[in-house]
Amino acid sequence: MTQKILLAEDDNDMRRFLVKALEKAGYAVLSYDNGASAYDRLREEPFSLLLTDIVMPEMDGIELARRATELDPDLKVMFITGFAAVALNADSNAPKDAKVLSKPFHLRDLVNEVNKMLAA
Repeated sequence: MTQKILLAEDDNDMRRFLVKALEKAGYAVLSYDNGASAYDRLREEPFSLLLTDIVMPEMDGIELARRATELDPDLKVMFITGFAAVALNADSNAPKDAKVLSKPFHLRDLVNEVNKMLAA
């Protein structure tokens, strides 16, 4: 069965590149441009991985991840951000085992990290 990834990224070009790379790697990807819409979708069906930007309008990635893991404690979470140093401080309430990939990154690195997370 193809593993499903929910992507939340407010940058249209970045979102398009990520979807293309992940689909090429064999994943089913649904993408949204904000955390609120992504959360609504998470409530409708299960996903293997939440891949989310941290800084987004309506609901940021940390809040999205926190709510998403309340719905599904087994959901794996990866943050993609240009603000990694400030993003996940101890009181951010981000899921403890979330992975952080700092922008800019190579698409191959993203796919490798996703593969590792979903193989575990």
